[in-house]
Amino acid sequence: MRFVLGLGKALTVAFWGVVVVNLLIPQPMPFSLMINAAGIALLGLHVLEILFFNASLRGRSHRWFDRLQILLTGIFHVMSIPRPLKAAPIA
Repeated sequence: MRFVLGLGKALTVAFWGVVVVNLLIPQPMPFSLMINAAGIALLGLHVLEILFFNASLRGRSHRWFDRLQILLTGIFHVMSIPRPLKAAPIA
């Protein structure tokens, strides 16, 4: 599972690289619009993920760094965050 999450993060960062290159050096017309539209859609999705998973980040030591990583890699970072251990019930 770690390999899949790492590969997903790497591919997402590579996509953001394509979006940035497209902003600096625009591609031919239909591709430029499609890359920009996909980038805007992915950015919106990652912002929604930050809002939905904000409560699960409250106990983390580097909450803002986690939010930045979610903005960059999305659900791949959320899935890599370890779940907190539940305390044993007192009998």
